[in-house]
Amino acid sequence: GDIIKVTPSSKVVGDLAQFMVQNQLSARDVEDRAEELSFPSSVVEFMQGFIGEPYGGFPEPLRSKILKGLAPIRGRPGQHLPPINFVQLRDELIEKHGEPVSDYDVMSSAMYPKVCDEFIDFRREFGPVSLFDTRIFLTGPKVGEEFEVTLEKGKVLHITTLAVSETRTDTGEREVFFELNGQLRSFLVKDKSVAKELKSNPKALKGVKGSVGAPMPGTVIEVRVQEGDKVEKGQPLIVLSAMKMEMIVQSPIAGTVKKIYASKDMKLEGDDLVMDIDVD
Repeated sequence: GDIIKVTPSSKVVGDLAQFMVQNQLSARDVEDRAEELSFPSSVVEFMQGFIGEPYGGFPEPLRSKILKGLAPIRGRPGQHLPPINFVQLRDELIEKHGEPVSDYDVMSSAMYPKVCDEFIDFRREFGPVSLFDTRIFLTGPKVGEEFEVTLEKGKVLHITTLAVSETRTDTGEREVFFELNGQLRSFLVKDKSVAKELKSNPKALKGVKGSVGAPMPGTVIEVRVQEGDKVEKGQPLIVLSAMKMEMIVQSPIAGTVKKIYASKDMKLEGDDLVMDIDVD
């Protein structure tokens, strides 16, 4: 179709595809149910015109249904951006994170401030993980596997994974034993499967519009309403981080928030109940 600026728009396409697969939606379903669906933020921003406008404009009434009253951008998006003081931004990053930052960090923050903050925090907590090869980083080493990490020229770490304990602590951790340059070491690692075994969240009721469920598996970033609040149809209720995209869960009806089940940093599965809303 009339896709512009390949790299950013490809993320929009990917986010929408994941959303459709997760919720078992066809193209016709998206068109017919656009007013009630909580689309990924990238899709909503695309329809607002954040990365430009396709030749011939956006398809209507789909665009208006997705925006749900949000104002579209008129003209070139860059005209609406405030100027950036890179020196000031560097100083702010240093003050916020308490460590030196590179030019790459400054440029990353200018374009993707939230993602950059998360990356710097991750780097500070876990160190230079870019030194691991892709498989080791994503899946971890196998028991008995030996691998090397080159810190700098002439400085190489030799690591061998020895064993992983079967006993899980009350905090859901398991002890990992390994050798580092021939020296025995161990540390505790959070077992992500424990949380799923210990707690199962209630599911939203099918066919009950006031029973609001998570559209995809993800983590709660923010809860924007409180119990007892009056909400309008389409009002943002909860922000989720799901599959590397941000998604705003909107109210399907106008009413009063009866009960909130979700909280910040809570892990959710698809259709987990996040909120009950009574119709006014």
